[in-house]
Amino acid sequence: MGRRSGLEGFLRATARAAAAAERERQRGIRTQLTQLRQLERQERMAIAQMAREDRETQKLAKAQYIEDRQSEVDDLNAELLDRLDALQNILAHTLSHDDCINFDTLRLAHPFEPFTPPPELAPGVQPRARIVPPPKGLGKFFPGAEKKHALAIAQAGNDHKKAVEEFTRVETAKRTEFLKLKKEYDQRRTAYENEVQRRNDEVDSFRQAYLTREVDAVVAYNEMVLTRSEYPTEGFPQRFRIAYNAESGELAIEYDLPEVSVIPSESDYRYIKTKDLIESKARKSTEIKQLYQDIVASITLRTLHELFEADQAEALTMIIFNGVIDTHDPASGREIRVPVVSVRVSKVDFLTLRLDRVDKVVCLRNLGAQVSNRPDELQAIKPIIEFNMIDKRFIEQGDALSGLESRPNLLDLTPSEFEVLVSNLFSKMGLDTKLTRSSRDGGVDAVAFDTRPVLGGKVIIQAKRYRDTVGVSAVRDLYGTMLNEGANKGILVCTSGYGPDAYNFSKDKPIELIDGGGLLYLLREHAGTDARIAI
Repeated sequence: MGRRSGLEGFLRATARAAAAAERERQRGIRTQLTQLRQLERQERMAIAQMAREDRETQKLAKAQYIEDRQSEVDDLNAELLDRLDALQNILAHTLSHDDCINFDTLRLAHPFEPFTPPPELAPGVQPRARIVPPPKGLGKFFPGAEKKHALAIAQAGNDHKKAVEEFTRVETAKRTEFLKLKKEYDQRRTAYENEVQRRNDEVDSFRQAYLTREVDAVVAYNEMVLTRSEYPTEGFPQRFRIAYNAESGELAIEYDLPEVSVIPSESDYRYIKTKDLIESKARKSTEIKQLYQDIVASITLRTLHELFEADQAEALTMIIFNGVIDTHDPASGREIRVPVVSVRVSKVDFLTLRLDRVDKVVCLRNLGAQVSNRPDELQAIKPIIEFNMIDKRFIEQGDALSGLESRPNLLDLTPSEFEVLVSNLFSKMGLDTKLTRSSRDGGVDAVAFDTRPVLGGKVIIQAKRYRDTVGVSAVRDLYGTMLNEGANKGILVCTSGYGPDAYNFSKDKPIELIDGGGLLYLLREHAGTDARIAI
């Protein structure tokens, strides 16, 4: 009994131990599973966090990308505004600038650089002889001390002699190189000073010639004024031709204007997020037209302002400006020069303008300018005077006669022959022209009748074969004759030019003044006569 109960106790203890072990094993498994689930959960959480961070990064990157693209758009729009501002301030840009040329700035005023030899050529210090001290104390009693001292002195003297010879050789070589460099420097300096003197003499001569209103000097001076004119944006050719008549004080200029492409075709830029594109909005054609008209008028007024303001010699009484566009015909592809603005204005009238306040196009028209309504479409105007005609009239006699023997010189005609020529010209132009008898014309050389209804009427024509400038008195006489004859219009034709008073008097009257250049143009266009005026 006792043994059985002991066995049972052992079995129960064993069973409990086994159960405990099993429970411990199961607890270990559960712990491992829990830890595994925790690791898996942490991993999932880490992955989710990484995904969230990645999405946030992508979101930030996308936002940064959009911001960068918008900044690009802002830069493009700012650049557009800068270009437009420059185009709209072409005239204002020059009003605060003094266009007079200071002749002193044309001189060579910089001093020639001083002579600076290389440091290695600086004089050296002559070597000194080595001092050999005599033996002292007990040393002087050693056998041979005196002899040894004498030998040392002799050796020191010999070494010093060699050092002096080497020093002399080196210094001689340095001196030779120094003198060579100095000679080359003196030659360069002399050449520079000669160039300075030559240049400054040329400046003095140029200044004197300009102030005495010599034709070539006046032309060169005004070319310099326009060449120095800095336009605030690109696309402006700044090409021109100038002619000057010293007798009348007229300066004629043919100026190349920029093409309409100088105006940006875009009005603004914007970013389309859905397409990730930067798109531009086209500028309206009406805005381009207005801007281009403003540019043409601005360049015209600016050029007149610069030339009149820079007129130190008081050489200019009047300027004739022809603005042309040098381009190609879109229909034929041929190169063409299209005149789009032409104006003749006196200095006295121009200097009364307040250019900082004017409407540019209106101002030009008020000055009597011919201004194209559509320069952007290359709509041409008839120049007041063609530059080629002006240029021929201003050529000196020797040049004008060269190779032109077969072309008639109008100044070779008698006054009567010239009147016949003018009468025939207006007949060719479609007027019913009657030449008056000499000495019975009452100040009338020819009477013409424009047979057009409403616009037509009686026209009084006077012809002046003059070499000198025609003054205002001739225009007054023509106007008085018109009133006496009851004519609708008066035309005065001359082979020279007119003074500013003549133009001012005829400004608001039905009088047309045709100078030598205009006459040559009319003869060429309507009579097929390639004449010349050799003064």
